[in-house]
Amino acid sequence: MQIRTLLAGSAMLAVLAGCATGTSQQGQPGASEQAEQPTVYTGTLPCRSCDGIDLEVQLMGDDEDATADERTFELQAEYRNHPENPPAEEYDGQWEVIDGAAEDPEATVYELTPDGEGQIYYFQKLDANTLELIDPQLRRFENGETLRLQRQQ
Repeated sequence: MQIRTLLAGSAMLAVLAGCATGTSQQGQPGASEQAEQPTVYTGTLPCRSCDGIDLEVQLMGDDEDATADERTFELQAEYRNHPENPPAEEYDGQWEVIDGAAEDPEATVYELTPDGEGQIYYFQKLDANTLELIDPQLRRFENGETLRLQRQQ
């Protein structure tokens, strides 16, 4: 995870350096691949025994054009003021698009499946900037407004 973060940071610096010098990458093969950045969503979920769970989800690839291998994710969950002070949870894996949810057949749902162990997460896309955690039966929770992640610009 740290190596990927370092590589992503290095790639971002290279892109920003190119912007600062005024050079254009348009028309160069592979330029769009170099510039592709993850879509990042963050939020704080409720927690019974702590002050909340800070969640960050990074999605690579897009809904329509990406192949299954290009749709990857990184998820990090950190517990605030938990009495047992558990370590942050980190998962990497693949994500897929599911068309339709229990209450909304037109909904877009993201299914995040971690590599190895870990639970599968389901997020309903409410709009371009908001994801909401839903249950495995693709139903929204009653307290859905507390289960939302916002896209970071």
